[in-house]
Amino acid sequence: MEKSPNNLSQPSNPAEQGAVNQPQSGDRPSQGTERTNDHYNPAGKPNADTHLPPAPDTVNAKHKFPVLAQPPEAFTGLRLTKPAKTAAGVPAVYKSIAFSWGEAGVGRGTHALLKLNQKDGFDCSSCAWADPDGDRSVAEFCENGAKATASDADTRRADPDFFARHSVVELSHMTDRDLNNTGRLTHPLLLRKGDTHYRQIAWPDAFKLIADELNALDSPDEAVFYTSGKVPNEPAFLYQLFVRQFGTNNLPDCSNMCHESSGSALSPTIGLGKGSVTLNDIHEAEVILIMGQNPGTNHPRMLTALQMAKKNGAKIIAVNPLHETGLDHFKNPQDFMNPIKAVGALLSSGTKISDLYLQVKINGDMAVLRGILKHLLAAEERSPGTVIDHEFIRQYTANYGAFLENIRNTSWEDIEEISGLSRGQLLEAANLIAPRQKIITCWAMGLTQQKNGVMSIQEIVNLHLLKGAIGIPGAGVCPVRGHSNVQGDRTMGIWERPHKAFLDALEKAFNFQPPREHGLDTVESIKAMHEGKIKVFVSLGGNFLSASPDTEFVAECMRKLRMTVFVSTKLNRGHLVTGDLSLILPTLTHLDIDRQASGHQFTSCENSMGVVSINMGVLKPLEGEMKSEVAIIAGIAMATLGSRSMVDWQGFTDNYDRIRDAVARVVPGFDKFNEKIRMPGGFYLPNGPRERNFTTENAKANFTVTEMTRHVLEPGQLVLMTIRSHDQFNTTIYDYNDRYRGVHGERRVIFMNQQDMQERGIGKQQLVNITSHYEGQQRKLEKFIAIPYDIPRGNVAAYYPEANVLVPVASVAYISNTPTSKYVIVTVEPVAQAASNPNGTAQQVTVEA
Repeated sequence: MEKSPNNLSQPSNPAEQGAVNQPQSGDRPSQGTERTNDHYNPAGKPNADTHLPPAPDTVNAKHKFPVLAQPPEAFTGLRLTKPAKTAAGVPAVYKSIAFSWGEAGVGRGTHALLKLNQKDGFDCSSCAWADPDGDRSVAEFCENGAKATASDADTRRADPDFFARHSVVELSHMTDRDLNNTGRLTHPLLLRKGDTHYRQIAWPDAFKLIADELNALDSPDEAVFYTSGKVPNEPAFLYQLFVRQFGTNNLPDCSNMCHESSGSALSPTIGLGKGSVTLNDIHEAEVILIMGQNPGTNHPRMLTALQMAKKNGAKIIAVNPLHETGLDHFKNPQDFMNPIKAVGALLSSGTKISDLYLQVKINGDMAVLRGILKHLLAAEERSPGTVIDHEFIRQYTANYGAFLENIRNTSWEDIEEISGLSRGQLLEAANLIAPRQKIITCWAMGLTQQKNGVMSIQEIVNLHLLKGAIGIPGAGVCPVRGHSNVQGDRTMGIWERPHKAFLDALEKAFNFQPPREHGLDTVESIKAMHEGKIKVFVSLGGNFLSASPDTEFVAECMRKLRMTVFVSTKLNRGHLVTGDLSLILPTLTHLDIDRQASGHQFTSCENSMGVVSINMGVLKPLEGEMKSEVAIIAGIAMATLGSRSMVDWQGFTDNYDRIRDAVARVVPGFDKFNEKIRMPGGFYLPNGPRERNFTTENAKANFTVTEMTRHVLEPGQLVLMTIRSHDQFNTTIYDYNDRYRGVHGERRVIFMNQQDMQERGIGKQQLVNITSHYEGQQRKLEKFIAIPYDIPRGNVAAYYPEANVLVPVASVAYISNTPTSKYVIVTVEPVAQAASNPNGTAQQVTVEA
């Protein structure tokens, strides 16, 4: 292959990459070839682009409605430092302890952390990164896992007395951090139309209210049942069973807004809408591409796996518009517990993670992959048989010829313009990939929420098929999921478009006729609510208002409903913008001890690698009337369905083993569920691609011909992506800091390229207004602080949920219908007015070295 500007050494000998006793990716239970539930078929998927609802009045809504749907505009005190160069280390240890002890207390907090992600403990309620198959560290958690656990273990109580003191209007003027910090919800609560405060209600009365509203509907399809990815397998299975016995497939979930693009891309290409790798594969890989993902903040335990891969000789290519600290250097907090490693870890700069960093334009990842593929094909032509795995292609794949023609017909001019990268930069990446086959590509919402998200992931698959880099140890595709059980919920049947085989199994197991018509996904549910077609909204976990696109539009939808029901552990903004009748039903967390008639119960979760493991609570619940999710779902089901259901809902509540027995009869891969889940570390689900068994319609892994589209902007327009700060997980805000990016004490900021700021007359830390533009519509956010940052020209970034106001509900990724939170066309204008603090004084922005 031609030499790149900074050509690196040849791959190390794989036999030398690991210690003799290190688990290898082949040392795992047989994955089997049985088809699993997540065989996504995007055919006929609705496309929100074809239906353009009216734009909400985002500016005046906060004055028109006393209950705020958006976070308050008051600033909280910005302080800037230089972005960090190293992730984790001592600061992560300090923050983990501070959050844990501060919210849960020393004894309670320490006990929770020591059981977090342990084989006899509970599953982290934040990200779905995999746990080691073998021995685990005494501290098998990351900083953000510690924050999530501290929040769940909070000893503060948002009890009926608290709600008697604080009106809904008053609560809506609190920040999202302060809402979370009000403490654990302890009693069921009711808010009727015209009420100013939530008040306590008895559980039987709450169940009856829900049942009366549901049974009064003209059709079951007038209700929507949303699910958060935090919900474990057992309640998720019961939830979909209840909803389908009620008579609808309206089961939107958070997958619709995050990794739906992954399922849409993977199922028709490799036969399964999940990843094909294990944690040991990460350790064994020779090249790892990380695209559209910020592991240092969103999946910090992944850094330990990357550190192991680097130790074993792997080369890592990072593709991201922002330079993220976790992809730069990493200090493993575990090293500080080892006296031999502690001093070296403290004094060193940590492990260098990325060998090559490609700072791509937003929505340009597809062009990056196309350029790498062109380089690889050119190298194969010069040295036949050295780059491409022709035997794999011949034996396992289809559509190779059309793929080749598509790549060859792509011009370098288009690739460079769309990606923002040069041909030489892409050659560096190709040179790392060309001589190696153990290749893993990881991605997250930086890809899935692009306009071209599905096609970008299909291009990833094309790369792996070209190299034969799938179905062998150390190689494969790795969509990195967010919430702890978002993948498991889909496996359990939380999906608006269930397959016939799943419904047939459900019918046989429970002797009823499940609805066969497809239901509504998240975007289509929002539009149906706005049109008055939905009357009741039930949310099992989550914060639908803040997680969804187009915040003020969704708020309009919620206000039109007859009833809203929220099953939750803590207060969030979504509980405050409601229908005529609203209920908050308090539930247990992953770490609460759950005692039912047969004793201490446990649930299970499925991680990003397809491992199902035990989730056993370890802390005594706070004083109150919280119920488990299982008990709440069963209570609603019994009150609503009555004699129409032959399901033993009370039996399921008394003993969760009975739920697992039912799952075993319905869901492939869960045979002997109760036996396998009790094995230390859990068990792997069937995964055909892991064994080179591609259960697509043609039984082949399919190359895809994708269309690389140029999106032309008007003069002055920029492309915005929404991102997380370091002190948040999903919509939960733990604090106002984003220390890796050097932002402290404030969230109302927009990251901008310095030249873009100068062209618009925007000074450092100047106040700006942001306007999004879509199909002639405008949505506006006021009073954000502009921060110069290392981001490609023409691109900007801001935190969600604050910036969700700008994301049009109709702007979705092709095929998957996922909101395009990573591709929002905006203009940014300076404001003369100075920022002010909550007390009305001038905002003081300090900058530190």
